[in-house]
Amino acid sequence: MAVAPSSATPAGGGRAKGGPLASDGRLVAASLADRLAERLAALIDDGQLQPGDRLPTEAQLSAAHGVSRSVVREAVHRIKSRGLLFSRQGSGVYVSARPANRALEFDPAVLGSVSNLLQVIEVRRVMEGEIAALAAERATRAQIAALRRALAAIDAASVAGGDGVAEDLAFHTTIAEATGNPQFSLMLGFLSQYLRDGMRITRANEARHADFMEAVRLEHHAIVDAIAARDAKAARRAATLHLQRGERRLERGGVITKRKPKLETP
Repeated sequence: MAVAPSSATPAGGGRAKGGPLASDGRLVAASLADRLAERLAALIDDGQLQPGDRLPTEAQLSAAHGVSRSVVREAVHRIKSRGLLFSRQGSGVYVSARPANRALEFDPAVLGSVSNLLQVIEVRRVMEGEIAALAAERATRAQIAALRRALAAIDAASVAGGDGVAEDLAFHTTIAEATGNPQFSLMLGFLSQYLRDGMRITRANEARHADFMEAVRLEHHAIVDAIAARDAKAARRAATLHLQRGERRLERGGVITKRKPKLETP
């Protein structure tokens, strides 16, 4: 089946950073393999490429999308790793049968766009408020002590001049573990690949402002104090406020622009 060049905008709406399309549909992005992988995966998801269909050759895809054959190989490799394609020795690459269950995945654009950081913040805000509330109801004394140690580790990293990202992630993972539900820890483990760069941006922004650093420290302590007090409502509120205020700090620091609320049409 031939795969025609597409003029569709990249996933996530609008133009991706470094990822515009030429008027004839050729890719002219810096991350060519990512963009081509997204395009081909979209054709599979939309049913334009059906299970059992043979993918065009490297040369055909290279010519159709205006990229090198090495870019095509990398894009195909990425789609194979998601289980959407498979190779037949001496025959070519084919579309896999749709699995009954698909692994959770996010748009790769989240990893390379500051604006998409807001999407990750929203996911965290929804999740971590409830995680903190459950931790307040279920945490053992040993887990509360571990939370205190995690706070101390963040402070120590800051004093040592580190960015504290690993320590911050460990703190939030420790809260998830305190729920007693291992699925929360697994979810945060999955999110960490998206959270790490976002947290590095937020921590760097906070490091430029002494009042930001102190606010973050107090917010972290408020979360732990609420969990230790077995106050689920206070823990939920403290965790949610922490992420809301983190977004405001990014706005104040000039990292992101303030989002305008959408007006509903009558």
